[in-house]
Amino acid sequence: MNIPLFRWRYLWLIAVTLGLFLCMWQASLLAREQALNNLQQEAENELRLSAANLNGYLLRYDYLPQMLATREGVQRFLASPDSQDPMPLNLLLDRFRFTSGVSDVYLLDRNADTIAASNWHRPNTFIGQNYAFRSYYQDAIAGGQGRFYGLGLQSQERGYYFSSPVWLDDTSPDARPDGVLVIKVLLNDVEESWAEQESTLFVTDDDNIIFLASQPELRMSALYPLTDGQRQSLHATKRYGQEPLPSSGIQVEDILNVHSRVVTFKEGPLSDEHYLNLTREIPEFNWQMHILKPLSPVVNAQWMAALMAGGLYGIVALAAGIGWQRLRLRRERETFAERERQTLARVRDELEISVERRTRDLVASNQRLSDEIDERRRAEANLRQTQDELIQAAKLAVLGQLAAGINHELNQPLAAIRAYSENARRFIELSRVEQADANLEQIIELTHRMADISAQLRQFSRKSSDHPETVSVQACADYALRLFQSRLRDDRIDVEQQWPEDTLWVKADLVRLEQVLVNLIGNALQAMKETPSPQLMLSAQANHQQVIIRVVDNGPGIPSQYLEQVFEPFFTTKAPGSGLGLGLSISSRIMDDLGGKLQAANLPDGGACFTITLPLAPAPRSTQETPSDA
Repeated sequence: MNIPLFRWRYLWLIAVTLGLFLCMWQASLLAREQALNNLQQEAENELRLSAANLNGYLLRYDYLPQMLATREGVQRFLASPDSQDPMPLNLLLDRFRFTSGVSDVYLLDRNADTIAASNWHRPNTFIGQNYAFRSYYQDAIAGGQGRFYGLGLQSQERGYYFSSPVWLDDTSPDARPDGVLVIKVLLNDVEESWAEQESTLFVTDDDNIIFLASQPELRMSALYPLTDGQRQSLHATKRYGQEPLPSSGIQVEDILNVHSRVVTFKEGPLSDEHYLNLTREIPEFNWQMHILKPLSPVVNAQWMAALMAGGLYGIVALAAGIGWQRLRLRRERETFAERERQTLARVRDELEISVERRTRDLVASNQRLSDEIDERRRAEANLRQTQDELIQAAKLAVLGQLAAGINHELNQPLAAIRAYSENARRFIELSRVEQADANLEQIIELTHRMADISAQLRQFSRKSSDHPETVSVQACADYALRLFQSRLRDDRIDVEQQWPEDTLWVKADLVRLEQVLVNLIGNALQAMKETPSPQLMLSAQANHQQVIIRVVDNGPGIPSQYLEQVFEPFFTTKAPGSGLGLGLSISSRIMDDLGGKLQAANLPDGGACFTITLPLAPAPRSTQETPSDA
């Protein structure tokens, strides 16, 4: 049966239209699911962070009543409140309130009567009020730590209360607390931070009362309508005073999972939108935190996906029509092109075989050369790393030898700081501010001195740079001597320095040159350990294009048979356990790397002389005499 052409076109038009609607519908469903998942993940992250912030905000005040309950002034006043003036305690509680950032601090006696409060001067003061009906008093008077949240009867402000028992005698087995200290924390700051978010956040308790909310209209309302019995029970506890607690008007449209659903509101500022509602437990306070995210991004994503799918479908359909018209012409061209391709393929295959044969040999040669280069680079890198680690280990070994002197240098300022601090406290108690300020100035000077000592250690322990720089010889030597300052003073070593008037500059690595000088000075001090009048001399002079640095001591010198071995690794004349014999070997290697030379010799009158030779460098534009920043 032959179908007329116009009917075929009519059927194709219906099929294309149905395909368009089906494509847009499927794209809309997929976009809704994806957008809803993204919105749910975003809401979960916001809810988790907000719950953590609320939890941290409240728990940071948990320890305050217990700490304040142990104050001597609080216990002394509670022991005999009738015979004492409560004003000093009121002022103390007010200062504590201001310092800690809480709303109110007040003290209850054993009968729950308020006998002192930080708001004694306000019309709605707590003094004289009885709070025996509050659970925070009942928990604390029983010997535990109390918590409570609700509406203040005097201030009508929502707050969270922390309480702690006050003991005058807690040694007896049957002892009871003599009072309760209470701290009230307002929650307005938390709600103000929520108001800055695009989402709506609120917190409900076990009775589904919205106690906290970023939307003021939701505060002090019931998430779901309350029965008469529930309302009477809440009014009896006075947790929310005489608030009417109306229903929030929330309606559940769809349940996505246990903690996620789609809701709307019958009335109020949230009534014109559908919301994604997620709930998270806050077990520390037995609360539930909720977040409302508008579903408008999901609807927008659906429309955008549907329109994009429709546009793409139209493009595909148009391309299919054009392709069908060009199909026959393409087949004719393909037949001709196939013959041409076969001819070109044969020529190309022959050429590729010839090229492949020639390149195979070149690739093999290049691979062998590349392997050799990589192997050499790895060997050089490993050698460089081993040298650097060995140098750093030697520096740390020198730091270990200096530890005793540095400890002595730090202990003296620490002892002085302690003495000045105790005196300053006493002066402050006696209101002698000028004497206390003088002691504090002494403490500041001592801390600067300690900082200079620790800066020297940090400078010496750092790793060197790979790039040479212009270095001052006098500044390096001065730094090395500062590291041995305490040892030089304790051993009464006379240090003589002979430097030219102008600063000598060499091209070297700052850290490595400092390390060589520290090693040579340390060896000299070790050699003069038994010398009656030890003397250390440092000198330097420029000779043509070189700088010659000498480190001389008047110790016993180096045995002549060991002069050729002192720069060998692990060779040492010290007693076992006093060194590894790496210091001079590493120093010699450092000088070789810097283009210099390290030599050792004995003096005719006794003692050893180590000579460092380095290339002379021109003075930098900005001359700095310090070897490095501490």
